[in-house]
Amino acid sequence: MTAAQLLILVLLLVSRLAAQEVNFNATDSALPAAPSSAVPSAPSQVKPQKVLDKKFFVVVGSLGGAESLRFTTRRLVLEREFDAGAPWVNSVPSKPNTVAKDLALYGSEFLVAYELKRTHSWLPGDRIVRKLWWVYPAVMTAIHIKNAVGNIRTQGPGGCTSVECALQTQTQ
Repeated sequence: MTAAQLLILVLLLVSRLAAQEVNFNATDSALPAAPSSAVPSAPSQVKPQKVLDKKFFVVVGSLGGAESLRFTTRRLVLEREFDAGAPWVNSVPSKPNTVAKDLALYGSEFLVAYELKRTHSWLPGDRIVRKLWWVYPAVMTAIHIKNAVGNIRTQGPGGCTSVECALQTQTQ
C-alpha cells in the first residue's frame, strides 16, 4: 500500500467520525437553575496522560534517523555533482543553512506527532486519532528512507558512481 493510499484511508476513517452530527446548542435543562456553592470534593484520581513515552521516542527517533540519512545522502550527491561539474548544480548550499532548514522540518514533524498523541477535548474522534498517532511519523519515515535510497543510487554520467570515473569519461 503506498503512502498516499494509506493517508487517504486514515482520512476516510477519521472523517466519518468528524462528520457525525453534534448538537452544540445549550438547552435550559442543561443549565443550572441558580448558582450553587462549590463544595470541594475529594481529589479525583485522574491519571495524566503520558505522551512522551518509550513508543513515542522510538517512532520519532526512527523518523529522525531516516531524515538525517536523507539529509546526509542528498548533501553527498550535491557535493559530488558539483565537483564533477554538473551544469544543474551551481553551488553547494552552506551546511548551517541546510542543517537549520532540516532541523525546522524535523521539529515540525515532531510537533505534529506530539499533538496527534496528546488528548484534545474539542476534537471529535480524539480516541481514534490518539490510537493512530504513529501513522504520520511512520509514513514520513518511509518517505525519507525512499528518498535516501534514491540518493544513494544516484549515478553520474555514463553510470559512474565516483568522481574519478566521471573525470575519465569526460577526457575520453
